[in-house]
Amino acid sequence: MLFRRKNKTNNNNNKNGHKLLSRAERAKSLSDFFSMMEESKDFVSSDHKLKHMTVRISYLNPMVDPKSIRRDILPYLISCDATKLEDLVHYLPFVSITHTKDVEQIKEKLLKGFILIQKHKEDPDGLLLELTAQHGRQVTPPEVEFSVIGPKTAFVESLDTNIALIRKLLPIPNFKVKEMSVGKVTKTKVAVIYIDGIANRENVNTLTQRLKDIEYDNIIDSSFLVQMLSDNKHSPFPQLVDTERPDRVVSALIEGKVAFILDGSPFVIMGPTTIMEFFTAFDDYALVWYLASFFRLVRLGSVAFSVFATPLYVAVLTYHYQLIPQDLIGTLISSRMGVPFPPIIEALLMELTIEVLREAGVRLPTKVGQTIGIVGGIVIGTASVQANLTSNVLLILIAMAALASFTTPNYKMNNTVRLLRFPFLIAAGFFGMIGIAAVFAILVAHLLKLTSLGRPYIEPFYPLRLSDLKDAFVRLPYSQQGQRPLLQRPVDSGRVNTWRANFKYDIDE
Repeated sequence: MLFRRKNKTNNNNNKNGHKLLSRAERAKSLSDFFSMMEESKDFVSSDHKLKHMTVRISYLNPMVDPKSIRRDILPYLISCDATKLEDLVHYLPFVSITHTKDVEQIKEKLLKGFILIQKHKEDPDGLLLELTAQHGRQVTPPEVEFSVIGPKTAFVESLDTNIALIRKLLPIPNFKVKEMSVGKVTKTKVAVIYIDGIANRENVNTLTQRLKDIEYDNIIDSSFLVQMLSDNKHSPFPQLVDTERPDRVVSALIEGKVAFILDGSPFVIMGPTTIMEFFTAFDDYALVWYLASFFRLVRLGSVAFSVFATPLYVAVLTYHYQLIPQDLIGTLISSRMGVPFPPIIEALLMELTIEVLREAGVRLPTKVGQTIGIVGGIVIGTASVQANLTSNVLLILIAMAALASFTTPNYKMNNTVRLLRFPFLIAAGFFGMIGIAAVFAILVAHLLKLTSLGRPYIEPFYPLRLSDLKDAFVRLPYSQQGQRPLLQRPVDSGRVNTWRANFKYDIDE
């Protein structure tokens, strides 16, 4: 994140950044502002004769539907008997009309899609109406976090629509929304959301202050802000969790988390978070607890296999062949017979091939990408074994490791798991098991220092919090999860109204 710091370097950057300000921002009067806006073809400003006065209506054509102006504004203006600008408020069928003389507010709102009504363009006295055209897509089912059980609703690129989807599931007055703008040039709207009375005020203030301190010109997507808001910007581990599901956001807010929504992004970012949340699917909470716990353990075991399978193969064949069972030695010898490369080179070549195929499948159109991935994997794998460039045992391990990595529900953590294989693989090729142990120790030390919005990243393991272990490796029944996670430091820690529950139980008896 680019914070404001009082030093010589940033002072020079601020001077250079000031030169990047648009002419419209440097304009002091509305007349100068309109003169610059009229250079753009999409700016519309025209006079309209009323009964007792003439008004000027200005707007940006792509952001406002002209049919709506002719239908919802002009008929009421032409038929009204107003003699003053402020009297028009009583004739226009709008709930919210802003009457202002603030030039900066007029410029800001006009550029964001508002309609400006004034007597003439030099007059700073004007009415601002919001009649923004709808250009976004409709609400669709989730594509990244698809689930068989549960709601089939995903966020879109509209901030108002996303807030409405959350408000529909949280019809309470405690649900708070704070709006601000980020991006020196883009001035993108961002909303901080939380539940007052549950969310810790320190978490809310931390997130709000970090957003206010951002001084960067281009903020297009929420992924930009995630990198700027992270506690450790050089860590490969994501420190804020993103989701496209409104139901997951509501569950996180009820736990005491805070979140933010960026206008133009279909993902909501939540925090503080822990590493376990990136291996948790929302389906886990829709299944019986022992089924959810089993699938979660399978997921975690698959990730461990994906990271350690190939490095262990290289380490054992290079330095620790005495660990190979006698029944398996013959298979490995026949598998590697004729292969000219040492295990480390052989493994690196196959891992890089898998990554190339994966990237090619992602960047190509869907149908072509699937064909490239399947056909490319079969052809290259079969040809490599027949040409004695790799062993079939290693090919099986790498294919299973690649398949196991896809069990990670979060895309960003999936990328981290893909990256972690290479340091372990290189260390195993040079130092064997000692190298794997050393890289693992460095990884654990890094995770111990990592935080999310100032909260420990690997909680509840460190610091150890037994109550939060109820929803970590396994998910216990809801009857045993009566307290909110201690990580969030919620104001109201209880999930269950104990008095009402006991009262109902007594009545039933």
